Order: sequence, then C-alpha cells, then structure tokens
Amino acid sequence: MSTGKLSVLVLIPAFNEESTIGQTVQAVISLPAVDKVLVIDDGSRDDTAGRARQAGAEVVCQPANLGKGEALNRGLREFHEDILVLLDGDLGESAVEAGKLVTPLLESRADMTIARFPKPRKKGGFGFVKGLAAWGIQSMTGIRAEAPLSGQRALTRAVVESMGYFASGYGVEVGLTIDTARNGFRILEVETAMHHHGATGCDLHGFLHRGKQFVHVARVIFDRAVRFSGV
Repeated sequence: MSTGKLSVLVLIPAFNEESTIGQTVQAVISLPAVDKVLVIDDGSRDDTAGRARQAGAEVVCQPANLGKGEALNRGLREFHEDILVLLDGDLGESAVEAGKLVTPLLESRADMTIARFPKPRKKGGFGFVKGLAAWGIQSMTGIRAEAPLSGQRALTRAVVESMGYFASGYGVEVGLTIDTARNGFRILEVETAMHHHGATGCDLHGFLHRGKQFVHVARVIFDRAVRFSGV
C-alpha cells in the first residue's frame, strides 16, 4: 500500500494474455506507490483471469470480448483513487517501469504521462498508423507526440473526470491525448524500458491489425475534428 497522500490504481485490460499477465501484475504490485491492481478480463478464452488473481490482482470479467475501450470504461467504474495508471497485459516484468509514469504526477509536474518505448531494432510495420495519429494530435493540439499510440499512461483524477469515458476500439490513446490537451492539462512523455511480448509483425495478421487500427484512429480524429468545429 502507498504511504503517500495520493493513491494509485493500475488498470490493465487483457484479452488472452495468460502467458504474460502474471508477470505484469507482479511487476506493478512491487511498486511502493501502487495501492491496487485491477485486471479487466475482456472475454478471454484462456486462463488470463485465474493467473491475474494468483499474481495478486483484483479481476473483473467481461461477458464477451468488447474491445480495449469498453474494458477500460468498465474499469473506470472501480476507480476511486487519485491516480489512474493504464497498462497493457503483455508488458511482463517491464511493467515495473510504470513507476516512471507515476512520479511526475506525484510531484505535480504533469497531469498525464505517456511512456516512450526504446526504438525497436526492426520495425513491425511502415508507420502509417503512428504517422496518422501524430498528425491528428498535432493538428488539433499543437503537440508533437513521439509516442502517440502508447497505451502506457498515468492520469490524475482531474483528467479522468474531464474526459468522462474512453473512445472505443484502437483509437483510445489518440482520443485521450487530444481531449486531455484541449482541456488544458499538462502532458509529458517519459522514456522507459518497457516492451511488449506480443508485438505484431509484418505477416498477414500484423497487416490486418494495423489496417483496423488505422481506421479506428482516423475515426477518432474525424470525430474530434467535427466536435471542435461545432458542426
């Protein structure tokens, strides 16, 4: 349990992550600042929920796979702390780097932090989705984001209350950055040594995943553009 004044909830949406979720939970539970770890099992067909519980997390199970955005929104119903940390379930032991995201909030140097990952030795795609996300964020906020798609973040309660809910699909992160910036909050990208165990490659599955991601990100950008134009 945290001995400081601010309490921290780590929220992890997970789908079929039984191979890594235990390590991920154990890593963040080891952080002194963390008060609770909550895993939203998004309709997994494996033992994600069981292994998360064994590692020490509280678990809420979705009746079906509803997507990351809906899993996060379900988790918001359990958020009563001062700081919300969002992490993916496949970080494994590198999830301990989440401590670097929390510190700037505890020190009042930022309202939302975003994890930058080390540059990969080989690229998993051609950067179309990242480029679109960065363009959309800069167009609507003026911020040049280096990690526009990073799902590893820490948010103050004020940021969470200002946004109300997470966007659906793979546009969660882009929508969150745009909304947070336009609401006047301070955003800080933080260098970490985090890494995903399940990164998509250049096979058919990877291309299909990035194609769906591109569509979702474009939809979120369009939605914000319409909303802010007053149309």
